[in-house]
Amino acid sequence: MNTTFPLFYTKHISKTRRLAPLFVAIAFLNGCAIAPPAVENADWSRHKDQLEQLSSWQMRGRVNVRYDNEAHTPRIQWQQNEAQYNIRLWGTFNVGSTTIEGRPGFVTLEQDGEELSAASPEELILQQLGYELPVSSLEHWIKGIPAPESTAELQFSEFNQLTQLVQDGWTVIFDDLRQYGEFSLPRRVELTRPKNDIRLRFIGISWTIPTEPSTN
Repeated sequence: MNTTFPLFYTKHISKTRRLAPLFVAIAFLNGCAIAPPAVENADWSRHKDQLEQLSSWQMRGRVNVRYDNEAHTPRIQWQQNEAQYNIRLWGTFNVGSTTIEGRPGFVTLEQDGEELSAASPEELILQQLGYELPVSSLEHWIKGIPAPESTAELQFSEFNQLTQLVQDGWTVIFDDLRQYGEFSLPRRVELTRPKNDIRLRFIGISWTIPTEPSTN
């Protein structure tokens, strides 16, 4: 049984202090209940600004990774605290655990005792797999908004909710938006890049956000 996740395969890492942000749930967090459907978005610009200011959060779910005729579906937990992040992926019974920790200019990966460090998550993945994965952009995409560094083509639903964006060669589809207090966040996100035949599908996402979101 293959228990590693090629997306984050590692060789060497220097450990950093783990993030320990204190999150307080404002919606259903027991894994059984689901947040209510998102309300109609009357003002996209205001909605985007709110999510851009939401710089500390936690998401949990699964991510189906398909690349080079292989597919894996580990569980994922992502904690974001301003510019620092901690991403953990693991399989059934915690088999094949991978941890990624980063801050601007430095990121580390650890998997089953094998370690790697680099200046950016994109650099790590490029070193290991030979293609680019825009992890820095994914920080924004996973929340349902475009990354601010470049222009994007946007498509909206009849409720003025963002359903798809195309940015930097990637197509990102958002589905099943849910309401967490004042924030509308997706429960499913799919990323594809035909150029490299890569697909990442985040499913069953649940969100936890602080009671007082950062306003930077």
